Amino acid sequence: MKILGIIPARYASTRFPGKPLADVKGKPMIQRVYEQAKKCKALSEIIVATDDKRIEAAVKKFKGKVVLTSAKHESGTDRCYEALKKIGEKNFDAVINIQGDEPFINPEQISKVANCFKDATVQIATLIKKLESIHELTNHNAIKVIVNKNKEAIYFSRTAIPYYRGEDFSEWPKLHTYYKHIGIYGYRTDVLAQITKLERSSLEIAESLEQLRWLENGYKIKVELTENESYSIDTPEDLTNALKKFSK
Repeated sequence: MKILGIIPARYASTRFPGKPLADVKGKPMIQRVYEQAKKCKALSEIIVATDDKRIEAAVKKFKGKVVLTSAKHESGTDRCYEALKKIGEKNFDAVINIQGDEPFINPEQISKVANCFKDATVQIATLIKKLESIHELTNHNAIKVIVNKNKEAIYFSRTAIPYYRGEDFSEWPKLHTYYKHIGIYGYRTDVLAQITKLERSSLEIAESLEQLRWLENGYKIKVELTENESYSIDTPEDLTNALKKFSK
């Protein structure tokens, strides 16, 4: 099986302009992500998909593979599909969308998603992690996931689900195993082509979560459990805190 790892990276960011080029221990962030992805043996090839020539130049400087894509994409999924089309859809069985703002991503997480595609019925795959605290349960940026017995996502939400009726909120984690979403996706190539053609759905608009569009249109999302946290860099402060954590 041939699996392509794509790292979407755009220059524009309201909270952290030029984020992919931010210095992370002497290297641009995008290089750190690329090097972590290279450690995953399940990937046949890795490319960066960007809309900015400065990022393109930085990737070429460290001898990485890169393709220029449109600046009009609304999601990393759309950017991944354009990149896939440019290098050949028929050359790969599946694509892993690796977040360009996770310079400390654990290669094992990428492997877990890639291994899901050993099952020929899997259309889309992602990771979940057990919620550890009330803070995460109330944090709207920590996306909660409901999972069925077949290890498939039923629903994603910014609010705490399920609602544990008649119990004090502080007791909920003791009564039910809650999961949060870890934002890495894998798609079978034909499915990636299909989902990028779907119109935004009512659930997606309500929660601002594109994966709800796929569920609402009948696609199945396989989930794999991970014990590794993800550390997305959304602001310069996030980077400062991450550097302190990973320098220990």
